[in-house]
Amino acid sequence: MTDRISKSVLIGAVVLGSMLLLAYLAYSRPGYFVNQTYLGGIVLFEFLFAAIWGYRRVFFPIVIVTFLLAGVDLPVGGIWTAARWFFLCAGALVGSFIMLKERLHHFGLFHALATFAILAAMVSAAVSRYPGFALLKAVSLLLLFLYAATGARLAVTGRETRFFRGLLTGCEVFVGALAVFYFLGMEVMGNPNSLGAVMGVAGAPILLWGTMLPENPFVHKRRLVLYALSMYLVFQSHSRAGMIAAFLSCGLLCVALRRYKMLGQGVVIILIVATASAIIDPEAFSKTVSTLTSSVVYKGKDPELGLLSSRQTPWQGAVESIRSHFWFGSGFGTTDTGEDASAHLSAFETTLRVSRENGSSYLTIATWVGMLGVAPFLFLLLALLVNVFRTILWMLNTANPSHPAIPLAMVMVAGLLHAGFEDWLFAPGYYLTVFFWSLAFVLADLTPSAPLPKFSLAWQHSAMRQGVGRVVPSR
Repeated sequence: MTDRISKSVLIGAVVLGSMLLLAYLAYSRPGYFVNQTYLGGIVLFEFLFAAIWGYRRVFFPIVIVTFLLAGVDLPVGGIWTAARWFFLCAGALVGSFIMLKERLHHFGLFHALATFAILAAMVSAAVSRYPGFALLKAVSLLLLFLYAATGARLAVTGRETRFFRGLLTGCEVFVGALAVFYFLGMEVMGNPNSLGAVMGVAGAPILLWGTMLPENPFVHKRRLVLYALSMYLVFQSHSRAGMIAAFLSCGLLCVALRRYKMLGQGVVIILIVATASAIIDPEAFSKTVSTLTSSVVYKGKDPELGLLSSRQTPWQGAVESIRSHFWFGSGFGTTDTGEDASAHLSAFETTLRVSRENGSSYLTIATWVGMLGVAPFLFLLLALLVNVFRTILWMLNTANPSHPAIPLAMVMVAGLLHAGFEDWLFAPGYYLTVFFWSLAFVLADLTPSAPLPKFSLAWQHSAMRQGVGRVVPSR
């Protein structure tokens, strides 16, 4: 009771103090309330303070939404381009303070590997052609990993049921809103690849998992419809990486949970729709297949060049950059293009002079940090795969969908597959990167304790020796 009274008194004091401060500023500096920049800064500060006050409950979705708003093609996007970093920095600092105060959370191998990855990024920035820009990128990665290791975990710990219900609801709202925008002809994600990424990595696997949970019929049907919409949007994006991520992660989810009937029904529905389209209008169906083959499979390139012809140029550029900066790389977040960037870049500007797409997140990180620096990132990804593998083993043993690690593992599978074809996995300013690594650190806490299988030649040899000379009785 005393704690509640003290908290109420503190809230009242803060509100009263803020009102008095604003009244004083309005009287002494009225120009601040006319200038949009100052006024927006005051509103942003108040919003940030309110978010910190309810840190565990609201800060994680606010961080994700701020990064998402900074990346969408809407009028509000420009406001959040710089504001997102204030929220991420505040979230990392407050989360670190809370964890140091409580001392209840475990930091293990996964967190140590993330620390070494940050150190590798710092070292590569020091030897970069653009050290200032590379250092900013490395600091961005530091803030992301620090928030994921503190704030994202605090949002889940002790609140697993509420958090994952909120995650499902957020995915439903997001997919529904995107569907409305795209049916109205508004490409709010900016480009088809971004649409395929968010639907294939986040929307589809999470919503499919939601359809497997025990819910009332209305909620179950609603999630089925929204899952179908997410798959439709992936298909409409013509993003091969998004399609691969969505189909393989959803297929793995069905197989691991032994939902063979659901998997079969999905395949049958696709075949029925395709067959019906071919029967009703064969000519239109033939044109559609031809168009999709050209735009999706070959990406408008000559079929004789192969399926991955559109990736060959960026991959070759990445290999050449690795050869040029073999040991320490070109600097985290940068690619050495041979030009002097100092005359063209401000401290917060990103252009093709210092950064370019390499067509794969794994080639990109090797380009940035070199062969010496890539080792911590490689081991970090291997530790993440171990957590995913343990979760899949638990799913195979229990066939129970009601575990919070399941959607996280499927997002990891989809993200790692998608990152092999798109350059985003270690780009701290991208909303999908923030979402992915936040859930990756949460998965490190929630991974089921299923033992990994032991593969031993000695075991096989001993089993064979036991069978030597044994007489099988006749029946």
